[in-house]
Amino acid sequence: MKKPLILVSNDDSITSKGIKHLVDIAQEFGEVLVVAPHYPQSAKSHAITIASPLRLYKSNQFGDHIEAYSCDGTPADCIKLAKNHLLKSIDRNQLPDLVLSGVNHGSNASISVIYSGTMGAAIEAAIEGIPAIGFSLCDYDHNGELDHTAELMRKIIKNVLEKGLAPNIALNVNFPKFNGEPIKGIKICRQAHAKWDEKFDERIDPYNGKYFWMAGDFLGLENAEDTDDHALKNNYSSVVPCQYDLTAHKVIESLRGLEL
Repeated sequence: MKKPLILVSNDDSITSKGIKHLVDIAQEFGEVLVVAPHYPQSAKSHAITIASPLRLYKSNQFGDHIEAYSCDGTPADCIKLAKNHLLKSIDRNQLPDLVLSGVNHGSNASISVIYSGTMGAAIEAAIEGIPAIGFSLCDYDHNGELDHTAELMRKIIKNVLEKGLAPNIALNVNFPKFNGEPIKGIKICRQAHAKWDEKFDERIDPYNGKYFWMAGDFLGLENAEDTDDHALKNNYSSVVPCQYDLTAHKVIESLRGLEL
């Protein structure tokens, strides 16, 4: 049987430890093509490049047996270029069977999914009808431990390849930071209600001009047991199915009075 074609991307750049970990696992399941940002693109969400040219650079970051390219655009740009140009130019006039994004260095649970470039790539694939998974580790250390995530990643990838996903859905998968113990398991969750409480540090540059550096704290607004935040705090991996339809369907009927 023909091996599945798996497209791998991320937002931490093609040189990150997380994407190397993901590529190593992905190649166990199929033929891997990598298209990832040339430079870090964290918190780019679903941004795309429209006012400047995009460039692709051939890369041997993963060895001669993995076809890989870096792109000077965003994670969503990487998926668009792969689908609409690269796969056609290398005589692969086909869609990937699966898109994997990550492993992100830092949590993309709860409200962070809105800002996530990792999930921007996964959602872009979902728009195109391609099953997609975004993987993130709740550890902002770019040399953080990843080995404890491997078996659960294999389980999730295998399940999606064998059973598929509902149309236009991407999975947002987060792993707890390594604490010396194995992850307890997988929890299928909803996104926790939370926000970032931002603070802006005002600083002075060498020319005596003001600039600002954004900081802040994650502010959980609930403690329900069915959320991704709760799962991660209890050493479980969280899996949240995500969609790009932002319509508040429950509110539609209450607004009918505005219609003319």
